[in-house]
Amino acid sequence: MSDPIAMVVKQTDDVRIHTFVASFAYGNIANATHIIETEHQLVLVDAQFLVPYARAFRDYADSLGKPIERLYLSHRHPDHWFGVGAAFTDVSVHALSETKNFIQEHGEDSRGDHWKLGDLVPEHVVVPKEVAGPGEETIDGIRYVFDRVTDTEIDYHLTIRLPEVGVHFTQDLVYSGTHLYLTQHIDHWIRVLQQMLVSDYDLFMPGHGLPADKNEVARNIEYLSAARQAVGNGLKGDAFKDFMLQRYPERKCPGIFDIYLPRLFGGASDY
Repeated sequence: MSDPIAMVVKQTDDVRIHTFVASFAYGNIANATHIIETEHQLVLVDAQFLVPYARAFRDYADSLGKPIERLYLSHRHPDHWFGVGAAFTDVSVHALSETKNFIQEHGEDSRGDHWKLGDLVPEHVVVPKEVAGPGEETIDGIRYVFDRVTDTEIDYHLTIRLPEVGVHFTQDLVYSGTHLYLTQHIDHWIRVLQQMLVSDYDLFMPGHGLPADKNEVARNIEYLSAARQAVGNGLKGDAFKDFMLQRYPERKCPGIFDIYLPRLFGGASDY
């Protein structure tokens, strides 16, 4: 498998923000996970998808020499929580109640649905034990703001803002340089992104791809608008995919179309 990208993307006197991005190549979808490093500990955001990347993410976190205080899961799509079972079984995992309940009820179904990936998926499912957000909490001297965002790329999504640091962990509300995973909630998703454009934040940590600025948020809005128009014009399935690939040749990770198109147009399982 191709090597991931790991780096520090922002540093202040009190905090360092790290990102860890899986490969953009082949059938990968550039899953992005992040670390908030403060004086005494680490807080992680999401856990990667495939076992090798989850373990590499854990190795990177351990190399920082500080304990992992907790790990937040942004939402229930398996490319964000499968890695918990591969590399973070000893870590306190926090998630929205809806995400926690979904993994508890459907986690094994989701894992079984990905049987074609063989040993790239974890051998067992770990259900989050702690419920997160919405609200505020101070962790190791840093203020965290948790938001429960509904009906965008997923029905329930946890985002994290660090107001004093100017960083917004949007995860799958923003796809940076890659094709987006589309749903029926495009209109509301656009409105959520429009609010980001007028926010005080200047660094957005996506769920796929490298860290983003407001220009990339605007490009996501344009992409969603084009997709909405294409659907309105009656495009679906391969015709829709071909249209989006031709319109956005610069965006990477086209494999994501094969993941969401059966759900968007064909009524396939949402696992």
